[in-house]
Amino acid sequence: MAAGSEATTPVILATGAEGEEGEHVKPFMPEKAKEIIMSLQQPAIFCNMVFDWPARHWDAKYLSEVLHGKRIRFRMGMKSMSTVPQFETTCSYVEATLEEFLTWNCDQSSISGPFRDYDHSKFWAYADYKYFVSLFEDKTDIFQDVKWSDFGFPGRNGQESTLWIGSLGAHTPCHLDSYGCNLVFQVQGRKRWHLFPPEDTPFLYPTRIPYEESSVFSKINVVNPDLKRFPQFQKAQRHMVTLSPGQVLFVPRHWWHYVESIDPITVSINSWIELEEDHLARVEEAITRMLVCALKTAENPQNTRAWLNPTEVEETSHAVNCCYLNAAVSAFFDHCRTSKVVEIQALRTDGERMKKEELNVYNHMEVGQTGSQNLTTGTGKPEAASPFGPDLLPVAQRSEEPPSERGGVFGSDEKDFVDKDGEHFGKLHCAKRQQIMNNSEKAIKEQIASNATTAPSQTFISTDDLLDCLVNPQITRIVAQLLIQGRSL
Repeated sequence: MAAGSEATTPVILATGAEGEEGEHVKPFMPEKAKEIIMSLQQPAIFCNMVFDWPARHWDAKYLSEVLHGKRIRFRMGMKSMSTVPQFETTCSYVEATLEEFLTWNCDQSSISGPFRDYDHSKFWAYADYKYFVSLFEDKTDIFQDVKWSDFGFPGRNGQESTLWIGSLGAHTPCHLDSYGCNLVFQVQGRKRWHLFPPEDTPFLYPTRIPYEESSVFSKINVVNPDLKRFPQFQKAQRHMVTLSPGQVLFVPRHWWHYVESIDPITVSINSWIELEEDHLARVEEAITRMLVCALKTAENPQNTRAWLNPTEVEETSHAVNCCYLNAAVSAFFDHCRTSKVVEIQALRTDGERMKKEELNVYNHMEVGQTGSQNLTTGTGKPEAASPFGPDLLPVAQRSEEPPSERGGVFGSDEKDFVDKDGEHFGKLHCAKRQQIMNNSEKAIKEQIASNATTAPSQTFISTDDLLDCLVNPQITRIVAQLLIQGRSL
């Protein structure tokens, strides 16, 4: 049995569909694929959709030839079974070529060069979040090897994509992405995905430390959880699947995920698909950034490394964060004017949702509270005919086993990987963020510097405006409940 395989994890083989004359035929037209992506509320695997993509043959050896000597950053992590997540702030980093990575990955103990301090038997390496636009900046023709247009997004290709190359065991901690939904094309090797639905968020003990825009991390190592410290995690609805070469995984908005490499080398390509909800989410992220940076900088001005993810390369001063917040609010209103009442309706809906979530926070504190309901089939609307079939496979929920029996990345003969470079989703939205900041930064700074007595514009947000919202009784009630819940564990 191959390393990393197990009887309880289905491996779905993507064998090309054939038409009447024997030619390969894709099971979904682009319009249908997009309809599925925009309506489906649970993870699923597309099969037989990328067999004609040139990127289908992008193994690590081929990429090392394409990049011929280009140095990229690898994150180095320990092969261990600790109950504590290996956050990126605790990892080491190495600048190396893919050729050097491949040599080290052959377990040559006498190796010299950038990996010389990292025993292959004890460490994994991960070139994660490598944006095509930076990686292949002088080879832009290669963007056409990736064809997300087949999934209903015309013109979308490698330019909007990210590359991931890892060794056995490479991974990042469990997290959810604040923006968009995710399409992940597995090119080489296999990755095991652990996914949890959005309604399981209270059971995953979310944290914004380390801080990274658009990533909400879990305090739990989901493959080796500390159930004494995090007992509510037992109520989480784990979904698991092994993604094999030639398959594309769809990850819906706000689904938590932890991804592990279970083969010696893995190569993946992904693209985060923007959604209507992202306009409001960017405002929420700006508020979070402003608060986290202000409080953590005040706590320890000299040591941002302890709480700021290495992917966050931008300045974190209050003035810059204020610019970002105002830019996000301005962009939101600009979008509202463009899309008329769509976003206003969304705000009203979110207001109702916030009231419900406030009640949910209280309910999650109740002793004996049962697990949350599985909401992956819809939100109260009549169920449409299931889109699933041989070429679209749902990711199934797994019955939980004790961690010692389940085995983890390094708890058995298997070793493992994962799935947001200063290139990230906030990351993928980095270019958009820069654009909206540039548009408003000068005007915002002038208002801050002058402390003008004239009435501010509708979209200008001062620190006091932000605090008025944050210390609103409704909000402080939720914060107090969460603090009490955290201290009572």
